[in-house]
Amino acid sequence: MKALLLGPNGQLGSDIQRFAAGEAALSLLPFGRDQADLGDIDGVARAIQTLDFDALINCTGYHRTDEAESNRDYAYAINAQAVRALAEICAVKRARFVHVSTDYVFGGDARRTPYTEELTPAPLNVYGASKAEGEALARAAHEDVLIVRVASLFGVAGASGKGGNFVETMLRLARERGALEVVDDQIMSPTAAADAAGAILALLRTRAAAGVYHVVNDCGGVSWRAFAQEIVAQAGLDVSVAAASSATRASAARRPAYSALDNAKLANAGVAMRPWRDALHAYLVAKGHIAS
Repeated sequence: MKALLLGPNGQLGSDIQRFAAGEAALSLLPFGRDQADLGDIDGVARAIQTLDFDALINCTGYHRTDEAESNRDYAYAINAQAVRALAEICAVKRARFVHVSTDYVFGGDARRTPYTEELTPAPLNVYGASKAEGEALARAAHEDVLIVRVASLFGVAGASGKGGNFVETMLRLARERGALEVVDDQIMSPTAAADAAGAILALLRTRAAAGVYHVVNDCGGVSWRAFAQEIVAQAGLDVSVAAASSATRASAARRPAYSALDNAKLANAGVAMRPWRDALHAYLVAKGHIAS
C-alpha cells in the first residue's frame, strides 16, 4: 500500500512516520507544508493529483482553538473546505481517505458518559464546529473515508505552534514553581500520539470498514488536574496539584466540560488501546524523564 501523509512533522505525523518505517507492506510518502499549504487548496490539489497513492492520511488542520474564534473563515477553509477537496481527490483516485479529527466536535450538551461514534456532534467553539463540518463534508464527498477522532495528544515531537504538549508543560512548571494549579472541571481522554499512530496504521492494514473511529487511550475520561497529578507522580516529583476552575482561566474559545471518547468500536475492529497511564509511562521513558 502506498500512503500519502499530510502533516508529517506534527506530533501525530511524526509518530506515523516512525511506525510506518516498520511496516513492510506500507510505503509512506510524507507531504509537508513546504511542498504545499492547505491555505492554497488549489495548489495542493494540483500537486496531489499527480501522485500515485492508495491512501491519504490527513494530519493537518488549523488547531489553534482560541485564534479560530477570530479567524472563523480561515478555520473553515482549512478544517472543512480543504478537507472536502482532499476527499474529492481521493474519490477520483479510488484511494482511502483517513482524516484526523478531534473530541472537540463534542461538549455542547449535558452528556457525562463517554461519547460514542454514532452520536451527533455538538461543538462549543469555532474550531470544533469547523472540524465537525470537515467530517461531514468528507463523508459526503467519498464513500471510503475513515474519520479518526483523537484527543489531548502528547507526542515526542511536540505540538506545532503550541510549545510542546501538556506533559512537558506540567513537568517544566512543576520544576520551576514547585506547585501546580490545574483545572479540575474539564474531562477528556489523554492520548499518546504513538498509540494513535499505531492504531491508524492498523486500521489501514486491516482494511477496517469506513466510518468514524475514536482513537484514544483506554479510559472513562479524566480531568486535566488528574492527568497532571499522574504526570508528576510518575516523574517522581513531590509537587502539589491544586484544583482550579476553568471559569478563572480567560480564553477566547469555550472548552468542553466533558469530551471523553468511547473507544469500544476501535477495539471491536481488532485494535486495542492500552490504558492512558501505561501510555504516559512509555512516553516519559521515551523522553528520558524516567528510567524504564
